[in-house]
Amino acid sequence: MSGLKTGQRPGPYSSLVSVGTERGQSHCFICATADRPAVIVFARTLSDPLGKLARGIDKALADHRDAELRAWVTFLSEDQTALDPKVVEWSKKHALRSVPLSVFEDVVGPPTYRLSRDADVTVLLSVKQKVVRNFAFRTGELNDERIAEILKTIPQITKK
Repeated sequence: MSGLKTGQRPGPYSSLVSVGTERGQSHCFICATADRPAVIVFARTLSDPLGKLARGIDKALADHRDAELRAWVTFLSEDQTALDPKVVEWSKKHALRSVPLSVFEDVVGPPTYRLSRDADVTVLLSVKQKVVRNFAFRTGELNDERIAEILKTIPQITKK
């Protein structure tokens, strides 16, 4: 288990936006999301499977625009300045259009989230400020089957 449990409230945290309309600014996506459905992704590495997941989330943002779905990826790193250009390139490589990408300058992640040090990727699905699903993957565990499972659950959080 990595991150918040089902029923817990995602707390506010700020990260520096690398890709998105707030590029270069410290931004709290949780604060901006309020009660809307959200896909919150924390990642430690810029992997191709994560790119595939982000592309699927990108499509979900367009598909569920009416439900005001929100989603973003927060990379955890000690060095935002060094990671920023890599995040921008990774975003281009995976042809991401709508998913904002940011860097939180601490590999442990926001303290209230209690992310496991073993988790390379943690995905939280949240509605009305409550976590409804939690997915966590060690390095190498995020694969096509797992990505499909995550993407399949997104419509469940966008229903009115």
